[in-house]
Amino acid sequence: MKSEFKKVAVVGLGYIGLPTAAVVASRGMQVIGIDNNKKVVDTINKGEIHIVEPGLDIVVQASVSAGNLVASEVPAHADVYLIAVPTPFKEGNEPDVSYVKSAVMAIAPVLKKNDLIILESTSPVGTTDKMREWLSEARKDLFFASEGVESCDIYLAYCPERVLPGHVLRELIENDRVIGGINKKSGEVAKRFYKTFVEGDCILTNSRTAEMTKLTENSFRDVNIAFANELSLLCDQFDINVWELIKLANRHPRVDILQPGPGVGGHCISVDPWFLVHQSPKYARIIKTAREVNDYKPEYVVDKVAAAASKFKEPTVAFFGLAFKANIDDLRESPAMEIVESFARKGFGKLMVVEPNVDYLPSQLTDLRIVKAGIDEALKESDILVLLVDHSEFRDMNRDTFVSKIVIDTRGIWK
Repeated sequence: MKSEFKKVAVVGLGYIGLPTAAVVASRGMQVIGIDNNKKVVDTINKGEIHIVEPGLDIVVQASVSAGNLVASEVPAHADVYLIAVPTPFKEGNEPDVSYVKSAVMAIAPVLKKNDLIILESTSPVGTTDKMREWLSEARKDLFFASEGVESCDIYLAYCPERVLPGHVLRELIENDRVIGGINKKSGEVAKRFYKTFVEGDCILTNSRTAEMTKLTENSFRDVNIAFANELSLLCDQFDINVWELIKLANRHPRVDILQPGPGVGGHCISVDPWFLVHQSPKYARIIKTAREVNDYKPEYVVDKVAAAASKFKEPTVAFFGLAFKANIDDLRESPAMEIVESFARKGFGKLMVVEPNVDYLPSQLTDLRIVKAGIDEALKESDILVLLVDHSEFRDMNRDTFVSKIVIDTRGIWK
């Protein structure tokens, strides 16, 4: 059966927007990807990609070659508009929805009756309602979906992404989706759209519950990671191997402790819980404490590396990994980045970074005279090895080659 959704616009061509655009285009729909970064637009229109995600290059190249995917800096008419832009936080951990508002205002002039707008960006509760307010003010000639009123010109819904970097293409198709319509009709239309490419279940609810669902999922993970990170701090005080401890504790049939690390990064888990704390500080007490534990962990690691470096007159320190998790190039909110920058400002010797997933170090690191190195070079020249990210290349390293080095392993793979 022919799809009712002939043309789809995806606003924001980052780690979520581009894979989503490619998957939708692979189903035969015409997709226009909208991004204000000309370099990103030009790269995609050549059938290439600007991010690291397994298999994405093949899907993008095929979709561009088939004429189903084109990128542009300017919005155009479509039947469906997916908004997948960043939602960071400002000073004081206040949510910043300015990118969402900018995206909404950009598409407002090209909207027509019966269009569907879906916000996918992780957002504070009530953002979809705000989106309706912004649009209603910008386009007084259209009636936007409203709670309790089924008749409308434009359908509005919220549907958060819930994919794992490194497995995005598969999970976009296989994972269940929670779809929150501002009214019932909006949810139903949005569900029909997602079922054009989603094999998992599409569950309908209202927009505020859908927004809260995404924040709840990431806060749950953050709280559990905080417990593991707090255990690692305690184990250091008692001279106990935290990874052995967790392995033993997890033999209990009702215990499943996660693994500690140098902190928590990425655009979701390290950010989203603050949305709830900001909106309801009186009641989000456990969530706030978990954020504080995880935000403290990079500082603790820096102090640990500094203590080791103080034993040398001019130490060479090699940091292994910059991304916020293994086998990707995403540096957003990365605790590894924070650790390297913070340590560099202490002024110890020569600093090297081994990061196989990026071609060039960010300017803030090169400005601090930090150099990019390969594994062999780092092993040969360094006095201290600091493992921050468990990339597969690091897991495969021969431990015998660095038995004489001081090793600080925040991931537990070199024990």
